[in-house]
Amino acid sequence: MTQKIAIITGGSRGLGKNAALKLAAQGVDIILTYQSKQSDALAVVAEIEALGRKAVALQLDVGKVSSFAEFSNQVHAALNQTWQRQHFDFLVNNAGIGIHATFAETSEAQFDQLVNIQFKGVFFLTQALLPLIADHGRILNVSTGLTRFALPGYVAYASMKGAIEVLTKYLAKELGPRGISVNVIAPGAIETDFGGGAVRDNQQLNQFVASQTALGRVGLPDDIGGVIASLLSDGSGWINAQRIEASGGMFL
Repeated sequence: MTQKIAIITGGSRGLGKNAALKLAAQGVDIILTYQSKQSDALAVVAEIEALGRKAVALQLDVGKVSSFAEFSNQVHAALNQTWQRQHFDFLVNNAGIGIHATFAETSEAQFDQLVNIQFKGVFFLTQALLPLIADHGRILNVSTGLTRFALPGYVAYASMKGAIEVLTKYLAKELGPRGISVNVIAPGAIETDFGGGAVRDNQQLNQFVASQTALGRVGLPDDIGGVIASLLSDGSGWINAQRIEASGGMFL
């Protein structure tokens, strides 16, 4: 049986790091990307290697489409050098940023930054890596619960994620002939440093989210990493073109 390899963008911290470790514990080797903090990425590589798996960290700015051809070359080289392979199996489009601004306050610069990172980057990075994804592989895009329920201040961010959810269906349709399944995971509010760590550090916000969640608490990175690993497990291959929300039951 061929060793499975996953690429996780933004895998040096937060949900990406947790997903990388959960997948590694499940027997998957990892290529993770980081934007600027190489030391954090190498620390995750060391944790993965301690689990008995192989891992490589590559620098990538997902908002810079002009860098994707070179990144694809780096992935190709890493696959050859570390695995003596031409292809990887799973792509997790996780990297992103959060900008909090009401509709009236959102600037064009903020909007453009979100488009480039959250939508344009995912679109063209997936396109650039398509020749390296193995037939019968899987793509998992990360969205947000905010495409289902609306909270003031996330209009631009949620709009980009809404675009990702539509993109996911089209990718599933177009890549179906290659046996590649494409799904989207939509986390609810999670205690990470995302968006300045507001959900984790603002006690009032944390309590509000917990009070609106059926399971009575805010989500933790472990909650999402486990779902990502499950969606990429052998038993989940028939799930395709679906939005799976992992929010503990927010705003039901």
